[in-house]
Amino acid sequence: MATTTRGRAQDRAKVAGGQDHEVRYEAKKTGASKEDVKAAVKSAGNSRKKVEEKLGK
Repeated sequence: MATTTRGRAQDRAKVAGGQDHEVRYEAKKTGASKEDVKAAVKSAGNSRKKVEEKLGK
């Protein structure tokens, strides 16, 4: 079976609000708290671009 990068690109475009390591990464990247990241995911959806816009990055 051939390996592709399709799944990785799709996964990196999303923030899983229920996974602590992803929330910590996004919080460190944007300078926001983990609670702020979780709230942004809940209100803006799990698109990384929308979450970062909501957090002001």
